[in-house]
Amino acid sequence: MQPAHHLVLVGPMGAGKSSLGRRLAQAYALPFVDLDREIEARAGRDIPALFADEGEAGFRARERAALVDVLAGPACVLASGGGAVLADDNRAAMRRHGFVVYLKIDVPEQLRRLADDTSRPLIAGDDREAVLERLAAFRAPLYAETADLVFEPAGLDKDTAAARLIERLHAAWRPAVAPATPESQ
Repeated sequence: MQPAHHLVLVGPMGAGKSSLGRRLAQAYALPFVDLDREIEARAGRDIPALFADEGEAGFRARERAALVDVLAGPACVLASGGGAVLADDNRAAMRRHGFVVYLKIDVPEQLRRLADDTSRPLIAGDDREAVLERLAAFRAPLYAETADLVFEPAGLDKDTAAARLIERLHAAWRPAVAPATPESQ
C-alpha cells in the first residue's frame, strides 16, 4: 500500500475527474479541489476567457502555478485538468506529492459525455471527434506514465464508479498523515 499526501485524478475531459473527485473527497474526509475552478477563481475569469485572452500557453502557465500551490498545501483530492499532464514538471509534481489515478475513457465515451458541453475551448470547433482522437493519441501515454492506478469508469453511474474506485484504492493507497512541505517539493 502506497501512502501519499494527495489523491490526484488525471484523464481526458469528460472522464469524471470532478464528479468522482467530489465523491472520493467525501469518502476520505478530504477537501476537494478542481484545478480548473481554482485557476478560474485566481484569474477572476473562466477558462474560455483565459484561452481567448492569453492563449493556451498563458493558461498552462496559470495551471502550473495553481498545481504547485495545491500540491504544497493540505491533503486533498485533486481533479486536474485534462492537459495538466502535458508539462514534465507537472507530471513529476503529481507523482511526488500524490497517488495518481488515471480515469481512462475512450473517445466515443467522451463524445457521449460531452455532447451538450459548450464550455471547453479545445473542442469548440466542428469536428470534436477528430480533436478528441488527436488529444487522446498524444495524452493517453502521459496519463499512463503518471498513474499509480488506472480505472475505467465507462458504463458505470457516478455512485457505482466511485464505490468501485474506492474498493481499488483501499488496496493501493492510504492518505499520508504528514502534510507536504515546501522543502519536500
